[in-house]
Amino acid sequence: MDRLANAVILSWGWRRRGIALGAGALSALAMAPFFAFPILWITLPALVWLIDGAVGETRRGRVRRLRPAFAVGWWFGFGYFLAGLWWVGNAFLEEPDQFGWLLPVAVLGLPAGLALFWGLGTALAQILWTDDWRRIFALAAGLGAAEWLRGNVLSGFPWNAIGYALTAGEALMQSAALFGLYGLDVVAVLIFAAPAVLAPAVEGRRRNILLPSLALVLLAGLGAYGIIRLSHADETFVPGITVRIVQPALEQLQKWDPTQKDEILSTYFHLSAPDDRPLKPGTLLVWPESAFPFPLTEDPGTLAAIAELLPPQTTLVTGAYREEFMPTGPTRFYNSIYVIADDGTISGAYDKVHLVPFGEYLPFVDWLASADWLDRLGIRQLVPYGFSAGPARRALSLASGVSFLPLICYESIFSGALIGEGPRPDFMLNVTNDGWFGRTTGPYQHFHQARVRSVEEGLPLVRAANTGISAVVDAYGRSISQSRLGESTMIEARLPNSTTQPLYAQWRLAVFFLSLAVCILCAATKILYRASAV
Repeated sequence: MDRLANAVILSWGWRRRGIALGAGALSALAMAPFFAFPILWITLPALVWLIDGAVGETRRGRVRRLRPAFAVGWWFGFGYFLAGLWWVGNAFLEEPDQFGWLLPVAVLGLPAGLALFWGLGTALAQILWTDDWRRIFALAAGLGAAEWLRGNVLSGFPWNAIGYALTAGEALMQSAALFGLYGLDVVAVLIFAAPAVLAPAVEGRRRNILLPSLALVLLAGLGAYGIIRLSHADETFVPGITVRIVQPALEQLQKWDPTQKDEILSTYFHLSAPDDRPLKPGTLLVWPESAFPFPLTEDPGTLAAIAELLPPQTTLVTGAYREEFMPTGPTRFYNSIYVIADDGTISGAYDKVHLVPFGEYLPFVDWLASADWLDRLGIRQLVPYGFSAGPARRALSLASGVSFLPLICYESIFSGALIGEGPRPDFMLNVTNDGWFGRTTGPYQHFHQARVRSVEEGLPLVRAANTGISAVVDAYGRSISQSRLGESTMIEARLPNSTTQPLYAQWRLAVFFLSLAVCILCAATKILYRASAV
């Protein structure tokens, strides 16, 4: 191990970049659907040793060491995001004549941009870097801060945050109820980078086995907490409500083609109420995001047909796009959720707040004098309409009085930013269209992150996806009923009850900032001691 550490520390040039790139790429195996999180006990120590080498290549002060430390973090992050997000390119193959040329830009550009945060994280860690066990806490603080920034800067994209490595399996997943995603980012780095101290960074220094041992104890403690929490889990259900989810598995071009209206509606109606399984009173029927290739509110015939489909005391919740005609200026489009009563009337609606940049809108387009030149270059959002953001996230209610938090597409990945003001909802409802990403790792990652939100909030999740994965998930992140990716199907289950608010749901970012402060304090003790001695 000492020889391996020394080889990594002494590497330079393209060899160092290659080690960082490869270690980062291997780290992506810790994410869904693989969950090979033990790989991080190899890759994160390699990152520590790479920073050791970067810090040691100049003796001209800490500020001058920022650049090599940043470079190590950037290459590691680039490999990590490239291996974990390559499936984004599949979206540009749906209409290759229009968007195919953007595929390399997306596949390489997105990881390169996200890697800037990891470069910043390792640069921040370098400020507190030492040659002993404290550098593990410095790395946890730096990468923890970087992951929080990644989830919030420029609309945020906390996909595949490193903390998800500690949510593999139902028992470990319960740790999200304590720390939340951003707190788990810090804890994950502490646990998986700890073996780096088994190889002394300075000749003659005693081998540190205490920190890796404590890391194993912490990991075992998280698993034990999860087992105990699940053993006392509330497995009751909301009385009188059955959830039926339709997964049509429509092709992407078909979904947006108005000429396919009749075929699309026939698919939804057939899957919603097959001859052998008719809808029953008390059923909550759920269709996925953007279910119709036309504005539903402008089509009374479809609403009348939905009223005929729904028996008394049933409700349809569906994704749809909405048009808003403006007295002056262009028509606005919204990615919406509608609650439709059994008489075909719309009793509630929600407009998506957190839009996908370049997928649903062009960032900063309103700041430009004219965006026509972007269109001539082929740079436009992937969906046929440029969507506007809704005003605020809010709960919707069913006729029974049960309330739910509507989430559209990747709104479900934003930890701690879901529940707004007002009474706590009874469950979360996520409609999405993961068909853009084909049968890749993307839909599995998206589904897993939504499950972790259930654990954080103590709320069940109802998820309807066009091509999957659709599911009913309880407040502990466990799937009660689940579809397979890519199949055209319908699933049904009872609606689980919520739990009492977990620790994280009560304190939210305070948990993250506390864990960050502890790491900074531990990392800085040697520096503070030297400063006080002077």
